[in-house]
Amino acid sequence: MDFGHDARTTALIGEVDDFLEQHVLPAEPVFAAQLAELPDRWEWDAAPALRELRAAARGRGLWNLFLPGDSGAGLSNLQYAPLAEITGRSLDLAPAAFNCAAPDTGNMEVLDQFGTPAQKERWLRPLLDGEIRSAFAMTEPDVASSDATNIATSIVRDGDHYVINGRKWWITGGMNPNCAVFIVMGKTDPQAARHRQQSMILVPRDTPGLEVVRGMHVLGYDDHEHGGHAELSFTEVRVPAGNLIGGEGDGFAIAQARLGPGRIHHCMRLIGMAERAIEAMCVRASERVAFGRPLAQQGVIREWIAESRVRVEQLRLLVLKTAWLMDTVGNKGAHTEIQAIKIATPATVQWILDRAIQTHGAAGLSQDLDLARLYAAARTLRFADGPDEVHRNALAKAELGRHAR
Repeated sequence: MDFGHDARTTALIGEVDDFLEQHVLPAEPVFAAQLAELPDRWEWDAAPALRELRAAARGRGLWNLFLPGDSGAGLSNLQYAPLAEITGRSLDLAPAAFNCAAPDTGNMEVLDQFGTPAQKERWLRPLLDGEIRSAFAMTEPDVASSDATNIATSIVRDGDHYVINGRKWWITGGMNPNCAVFIVMGKTDPQAARHRQQSMILVPRDTPGLEVVRGMHVLGYDDHEHGGHAELSFTEVRVPAGNLIGGEGDGFAIAQARLGPGRIHHCMRLIGMAERAIEAMCVRASERVAFGRPLAQQGVIREWIAESRVRVEQLRLLVLKTAWLMDTVGNKGAHTEIQAIKIATPATVQWILDRAIQTHGAAGLSQDLDLARLYAAARTLRFADGPDEVHRNALAKAELGRHAR
């Protein structure tokens, strides 16, 4: 087994890391100040600092790194993994600077794989160029959305149009006025087989009957740096039949195709987040003195640092194995490993962030540092793309099947 990167990946790691250190990290306080002054606080990608970073990154060819094939950088999952990890060190700025921010990434993958030529021209091209934002509307407040077949929003054919009625919430990026289109999942045929009832359809933001009801808070944070999490209402929303992605009944399969890469991308970035937390923990422990000696000389702090290093290295190996399997045997063949990283990574990074917060004392809980907000983000990802319990249940079922006699 070769643990080294190929020549192209090695070169890109150097370029992305250099861009992060020289441009992204210094821009973080500038970006935060500009966000506070925006007329519309949700329009985070209008901040001049981010626009300048995006132009600079695109000029260097560090753009759409997540997307394989001719539409993107042509990287495999294994090649993209260390690059996504680097961007996780600056979660607010770096993914967006490289046009690799969720949920746009998953939506671009859906349109690239399943979109019609007309859909690609109208929506994929401006997303690839970073001209618009998008959102993925699946989760609903009135049903247990951990079971995607529960989705109750109706999508009914009416001549040359579909009419949509329902409610959605936790729709990431939906508060941003630059979010020009929603990919909406709903039911086109409630009488069909369980996994053939759902379809996906494109709904432009300005469609009559689509209402952005409110922004959702995550442990007190509104996440406006990423366009917020919106609650949406669809009342007799009418869109052309040509807005359907794939065919009627394809929605569940498309969702599964979308969520596999989305899950591993989250895990890649979480590892970068953990690395920054460990770095902050080490710096604080070296600088802070308690009971007559630096925290770095206290046994409990050293235990936290050592355990954090062990855990993040374990995560990285599992994520890289998963990326390699996705490249070699496909997402279906890597299903067990995708579930494993989705279970392990957010919870482990949450544990590391908790120790980093504890090392910083009360400052770790405050708005002066990013640790508390990053903790909220890691906790959120134990729900996003499926809660821990659903993945554990499926993983255990597969494991039991392997040993059935």
